[in-house]
Amino acid sequence: MKSIERIMLLTAFILVSGLLIFAVPKDSDKKAAVEPEHYFPTQANFAGENTPLKIADVKERLDRELIVNINLHASTILAIKRANRAFPVIEPILKKNGIPDDFKYLAVIESGLVNVVSPVGARGVWQFMPETAKERGMEVNDIVDERYDLVKATEAACSYLLSAKAKFGSWTLAAASYNGGMGGVNKQMDIQQEQNYYDLLLTEETSRYVFRILALKEIMKSPAKFGFEINKAEMYPLIPTRKVEIDSTISNLTAFAKAEGINYKILKIHNPWLRDRKLENTTNKKYTIEIPLSGY
Repeated sequence: MKSIERIMLLTAFILVSGLLIFAVPKDSDKKAAVEPEHYFPTQANFAGENTPLKIADVKERLDRELIVNINLHASTILAIKRANRAFPVIEPILKKNGIPDDFKYLAVIESGLVNVVSPVGARGVWQFMPETAKERGMEVNDIVDERYDLVKATEAACSYLLSAKAKFGSWTLAAASYNGGMGGVNKQMDIQQEQNYYDLLLTEETSRYVFRILALKEIMKSPAKFGFEINKAEMYPLIPTRKVEIDSTISNLTAFAKAEGINYKILKIHNPWLRDRKLENTTNKKYTIEIPLSGY
């Protein structure tokens, strides 16, 4: 009986050893497993202004945001898809106003390129607070909220950024001030006697802000490098529209939509700045309503 047990144990040992031999990866397999594709850039810049990656904390902060956004698969994929629709609207407005193209990525980190509402009441793709929006020429009330109009909000963002650049002399600091406020950033520059964003100790959110922009810029410019394989057909399209000029009250937007050959839902999707079921217009202000072309 003991001999049989020894034979069975020996047989089991041989079988297990064999399985382990096959299970142990070859050297080439080990190498592939521990050495993923190199993702960290050798150099980086925001709006043509150099990011000093040789400074240890600067490199680590960019690495953090790259890792975070590489692994936020759903939100990063959605941002890439939405950019196909939003960037063709944003890019020419930035260019017309002399704002570097990199600022389109600021809109990405602010809202994911959708009309979101923040806990403190900022709204739209560019996340304007009501008073700031009004200061920059936008109408904000219960009937019309132009923070939801991508064209007008982008124009207002350009106005702010030009003012910030004039104040700080740096696009990087202008971007940081979009989050921390011109006064807040300027105060820390005075206290710390520093003139460069990368040399300032700021709040956690503002400290991460430009690095988040840089990370999304890297990922969205070369998505395949970071593992995001998205076909052109999967991108969200910019739907062509015709423009209808209105300078009077529309008492029923459902009836207006039907008369234009669409429904209320489609009207609101393409004109999210219309915040009620009607458009009151006692001052004969001219509004432009977008109607998608037939077939869309």
